[in-house]
Amino acid sequence: MSKVTRRTLANGLTVILKEVHTAPVISWWVAYKVGSRNEPTGKTGVSHWVEHMMFKGTEQFPAGMLDREIDRAGGQWNAFTSMDYTMYYETLPADKIDIAMRAEADRMINAQFDPEETESERTVIISERQGAENRPTFWLQEEVRGLAFRVHGYHHEILGDETDLRTMTRDDLYNHYRYHYSPSNAIAIGVGAFDSDEMMAKIEEYYGGIPAGEKPTLFVRPEPPQQGERRTIVERPGGTTFYEICHRIPSATHEDWAKLEILDNIFTGSSGAGDNKTSRLYQALVKTEVAASVGGGINPTIDPYLYSIIVTLREGRTIEEAEKVMLDAIKRLQTEGITEAELEKAKKQAKASFAYSTESVTEQAYWLAKSIILGDEDWFDNYVERLASVTVKDVLDVANRYLVPKNRVVGILLPSDPEVEAV
Repeated sequence: MSKVTRRTLANGLTVILKEVHTAPVISWWVAYKVGSRNEPTGKTGVSHWVEHMMFKGTEQFPAGMLDREIDRAGGQWNAFTSMDYTMYYETLPADKIDIAMRAEADRMINAQFDPEETESERTVIISERQGAENRPTFWLQEEVRGLAFRVHGYHHEILGDETDLRTMTRDDLYNHYRYHYSPSNAIAIGVGAFDSDEMMAKIEEYYGGIPAGEKPTLFVRPEPPQQGERRTIVERPGGTTFYEICHRIPSATHEDWAKLEILDNIFTGSSGAGDNKTSRLYQALVKTEVAASVGGGINPTIDPYLYSIIVTLREGRTIEEAEKVMLDAIKRLQTEGITEAELEKAKKQAKASFAYSTESVTEQAYWLAKSIILGDEDWFDNYVERLASVTVKDVLDVANRYLVPKNRVVGILLPSDPEVEAV
């Protein structure tokens, strides 16, 4: 059993340390409890843009310095923004981890946001958004999310709306940084080959003196209940038709989440290891040549989100055909349920997939940070146990409660000019 230490510093920084001595490596993460769900209209994409600016350097660590230092040490570092959080990490040989700890402490308070760098990065961010738009499904999923969430911050893409990316100022970015990047809104995670007492002493040295600041009040607007099925049609140049069907599901800490994860494994095969050719929807849609592919999945989120399934139609097949097959498959699931054999196979696949995705200290640190942000610091540790407790009756129950028209958002992407390839 790995030794886990939990502590909160006087300035409010949450610290979780997990000793893993399988290799002389440590992964150091600092996660901030702010993501695209916390962005008001006019500032969509600000969390992601701030993440980019954090790599522009500080007085102590000028731009490019950490790239060289971490590369020289044989490590890796990166960051990413999600709907619910922004995370930064470094994975290094154990005797070099001080580089990461000092760097993250420094840029928690000393990121510079140079005006010229800010404008240069505006071009990069807009280009990233425009690059994503080259995928037809980006337009479909953006439209579906906007229809599903009319009030809650999940309604916009993490990249933000282009109009906001063009109008936000350097001060908008800096104020977001100063308000949200404080010890009281952060979690520090260390996983790897260290002595916890020695590691905690270093954390106190590097982070204990950072001013606590005022704990931010996160911008969140609850989504009102959906009153009936919602539909949208998107038209884009290209030769392929897509169909997306979503159902509202609860947050990751809800008791039904693990049941829905098993349901998805059986229905689309998405959460299992390997391909999805034995899943019900592959058999119903792809094997019958109605669709070229089908995929889906659920995300662990702080607030209720969506169970999404996307179907890529074969040329010559219609939306009506695909939807009939989909709704018939849902009805069969709701009336006949699943078999014990399907359940056991889904559990084995989900368990194997999870084990594979948590082998390294980097992945373990990520899941620990995410668990705390989701609101249950044991979410990661109890994941497999929750899956194992799901029954055939549980899957039938959630299928009948969540996969219903009132809970549904449907999106259709039609090629407006089949002779023109999407660009």
